[in-house]
Amino acid sequence: MQPASAKWYDRRDCVFVEFCVEDSKDVQVNFDKSKFEFCCVSGADNIKHQNAVDLFDEIDPKESKHRRTDRSVLCCLQKAEAGKPWPRLTKDKTKCNWLSLDFNNWKDWEEDSDEDMSKYDKFSEMMNSMEGDEMCDLDEHYSADSDDE
Repeated sequence: MQPASAKWYDRRDCVFVEFCVEDSKDVQVNFDKSKFEFCCVSGADNIKHQNAVDLFDEIDPKESKHRRTDRSVLCCLQKAEAGKPWPRLTKDKTKCNWLSLDFNNWKDWEEDSDEDMSKYDKFSEMMNSMEGDEMCDLDEHYSADSDDE
């Protein structure tokens, strides 16, 4: 088994982690208060991926969700304490070679305007309404924050 590469970004109520695995199957995501685990099989070669993450801060496991697409698995980790920024995803300051910042979606949300918040609210509503492995094309929602490039 090998870790899946992932990108992450922080928002006011949630932290998003996108595991970049194409054609994933047998996806399992287990959320706990202070950690979460991801595993799947991907590609024609059936490569097994597994990631275990000790989180920077606590999440609400019951409100955290994930969604699988053909290109990735996006996890929405509901923060236990909304409004508190996370400077990193992991508890340890050690750099994980499989993890990077999602610069396309990263922004300083503490200075959000009302317009920026309405975009976030739409995306947040979509994430909150999803269930388990339900398939969905996230392209239009996922690029909502980066349309000003």
